[in-house]
Amino acid sequence: MPSPSRFTFWIKSAQALALAVAICFSLGASEPNSRFVTLNHRLMCTCGCAEILGECNHVGCQNSTAELEELRAGIAAGQSDQEILDGFVGKYGAVVLAAPTTRGFDLVAWVAPFAVFTAALLGTILLVRRWTSKSTPADEPALDPATEALRARIRRETDPGSEGGYSI
Repeated sequence: MPSPSRFTFWIKSAQALALAVAICFSLGASEPNSRFVTLNHRLMCTCGCAEILGECNHVGCQNSTAELEELRAGIAAGQSDQEILDGFVGKYGAVVLAAPTTRGFDLVAWVAPFAVFTAALLGTILLVRRWTSKSTPADEPALDPATEALRARIRRETDPGSEGGYSI
C-alpha cells in the first residue's frame, strides 16, 4: 500500500500538470491576432474559390482583402465573435460560413453523414448475414431419385480430383 505522502505527491503533481496545460492553452487566447486567425478560418472567401477566407490564394483577390479588412474592423470595434459572424452572414449570406450552424435545417448537414454511414453499415451487415446463412436440408424440398442420381453423376464427372473428372 503506498504511503499517504507518496499519494499526496502524485495528486499535487497531477494538479500542477493540469495547471500547466491550462496556462499553455490560454496563452494568446485574448490576443487580437489569434482571434483574427480563428475568425478568418471560420469564414469562406466569397470570390467563388471555395477557400477559407484567411487562405484565399488568388493574387489580388478583391473579395478576400475587403473581407479581411472588414473582419479586422469588427475586432477593433470590440464586437464579439458571434456579432462579427452574424454581420458577415447578414451581408454575404449563410454561404460565407465555413461550417453550417447547429440550428434548424443546418443540423441535417451534421447528422446526415452519420445517419447514412449507419444505414449503410446496417444494410451491409444484414446482406452479409443473408448471404452466409446456410439452409438446412429440412428447408430444401425433397428431390426425386432420378434428379439426385443426375446431380451425383454431374458432381462425379466435373470434380477434378475424381476418376473420369476433368483435369487441368
